[in-house]
Amino acid sequence: MNKKMIYFGGPLFSESELRYNAYLVDQIRSRFGEYVDVYLPQENDAINDKSQYANSIDIFDGDNEYLKRADLLVAIMDGAIVDPGLAAEIGYYYHLNRPMIGLYSDIRQGHFNNQQKIDALQEVAESQFSYINLYVVGAVKKRGTIVAQSEQLLNEIEKWLEK
Repeated sequence: MNKKMIYFGGPLFSESELRYNAYLVDQIRSRFGEYVDVYLPQENDAINDKSQYANSIDIFDGDNEYLKRADLLVAIMDGAIVDPGLAAEIGYYYHLNRPMIGLYSDIRQGHFNNQQKIDALQEVAESQFSYINLYVVGAVKKRGTIVAQSEQLLNEIEKWLEK
């Protein structure tokens, strides 16, 4: 059986981002390792060891080689904004017409039936809710789904593998 390839995209510039990515990829590899290989860009020292030098073309070409080979893009969409590099990868991958699963775990997504939170939307700069770029969301949803928890992400990967 040929293993499927997952491209795991997300921010990778802080210790917390690097650790979270590694944690989730470990979860994927532990649960589905006999069925999938996972490309985690931060493990590609040739272009992502930030103590070394790789120019923009090296980074673009290096990651695109893995995007072209990937059967699934997993996109970590958390943060103040979707990571700009990830947004570009989502756009590139969208045009390959392959499936995507996004993880957006920001806990400010719901209103929890709290009328004060809803009413606060009428005041300038008092939104109690998260914001994510809807163009990027639309690209992911056109090719797949977005989930709010890591366990849901793993379940969606399992569903994808069963297809």
